Amino acid sequence: MIAKPAWLRRSILSSEKIENTRRLLRRFSLNTVCESARCPNLCECFDKGVATFIIMGSVCARGCGFCAVKKGKPEPLDPSEPSRIYEAVRPLRLRYIVITSVTRDDLADGGASHYAAVIRYLRGRLDDIKIEVLVPDFGAREEPLKAIYNAKIDVFAHNIDTVRRLYKSVKPNSDYETSLKVLKTAKALSGSVPTKSGLMLGLGETTEDVIAAMKELRDVSCDIITLGQYLRPARDMLKEREFISPKTFEKYEEIAYNLGFTSVNSGPFVRSSYHIACFNIT
Repeated sequence: MIAKPAWLRRSILSSEKIENTRRLLRRFSLNTVCESARCPNLCECFDKGVATFIIMGSVCARGCGFCAVKKGKPEPLDPSEPSRIYEAVRPLRLRYIVITSVTRDDLADGGASHYAAVIRYLRGRLDDIKIEVLVPDFGAREEPLKAIYNAKIDVFAHNIDTVRRLYKSVKPNSDYETSLKVLKTAKALSGSVPTKSGLMLGLGETTEDVIAAMKELRDVSCDIITLGQYLRPARDMLKEREFISPKTFEKYEEIAYNLGFTSVNSGPFVRSSYHIACFNIT
């Protein structure tokens, strides 16, 4: 086992605000990436009253080797979910909301209409709010993506997660080209809405692999990129092959900007919605 370096060690925060955020999420029976995926930034984000909501249940139809979200037969959709998210968001006084989901291959539209219902419900009740969606691939079909765009979003995100060479070992039930097509189709639907994707590093990729992935994202006009260290959330998950140094993350950030990304967040603890305020989104 590789020893975890000093830059990946964090003290555990404890505060009343963290507990208040936890209680609020429990009260409305909401799932978050923070908890379900065992994110290392949970305490920091909860302390700021920030959470990334997972909709359409807590069970995913696919099984990726890096993800701690439960796999199996998904639960029925809950029509009360849009209102429950609103009731949690309102006291948190969020100005930026991230909505993601488990993958629902069991649904004809992949759950796109449920995404749209959540977005419209929030839009109709919250002023001056920005909404980002982090979606599964929907098989790269245009109709589900249209349904989400028509509900009016501010950022469209879909993560490729890893480089082309490692894709099938990391995401055996998904397809790299499909993910690129999702981002290309999303940009074609509305060039004014920024598209965003992310990579986890430390799974055995080379510098050349990472640069090639960034270039392929730019080839489909992806605007925003996040790069973070993969950290195994449980013993039965894929192991880290390497811990990437902060200086290497700085180098990747510079390369990404040189390739034309409008916003880049690159660092050991970076995740898709981490420090969202750093993005130049107007």
